[in-house]
Amino acid sequence: MELKHQVKSSVKDGELIEKRREQIIHGAVRLFKQKGFHRSTTREIAKEAGFSIGTLYEYIRTKEDVLYLVCDTIYDEVQHRLSGIADEEATIGGLTRAIDVYYRLVDDLSDEFVVMYQESKSLPKGALDYVLKKERAMTGLFESLLSACAAAGELRIADSSVKLAAHHIVIQGQMWAFRRWELQQMYQLDGYIEFQTDQLLNGLVKPASN
Repeated sequence: MELKHQVKSSVKDGELIEKRREQIIHGAVRLFKQKGFHRSTTREIAKEAGFSIGTLYEYIRTKEDVLYLVCDTIYDEVQHRLSGIADEEATIGGLTRAIDVYYRLVDDLSDEFVVMYQESKSLPKGALDYVLKKERAMTGLFESLLSACAAAGELRIADSSVKLAAHHIVIQGQMWAFRRWELQQMYQLDGYIEFQTDQLLNGLVKPASN
């Protein structure tokens, strides 16, 4: 049975809940990035979101609920954008396209990724377990694609190394968010994706001349 942390709301209008929680998430990310999770108050989150503390509590119960929503939103977007990975051809071209989509997602959600990894330890155990499960599922998408490429003869990689290679793809993509203060002085996003993809597929060793 899938573990799911429920963030309850006293509001019944699903569309309004989604709209208000999106405002809460955007406000919280700005605040958590500036002050950190523990130093931020729910009153400050409400102010950043653009409404009163009373309105905030119509959509969440605790500050931890806000952090959970930030994390879950990231993985929902990952699932949405990468849902086609399983349907990609087991080719180098398919793998390259999947990497490109994922790295561009990291660029779009850079602040959210940074906040999630810095502050997710503050989540209650049930919510943290759920977030970690989503993280494994995201990496699993790349595991499946790498395994399919290896089975098709497109990659020379041992079965025992597929999981590590999948983690490599995920973490190298997230590095664009964690170290953007430095990387963006050296690369445009296109160049970064090209470099990381080349390193994954070809490594650093110069091919021997015939």
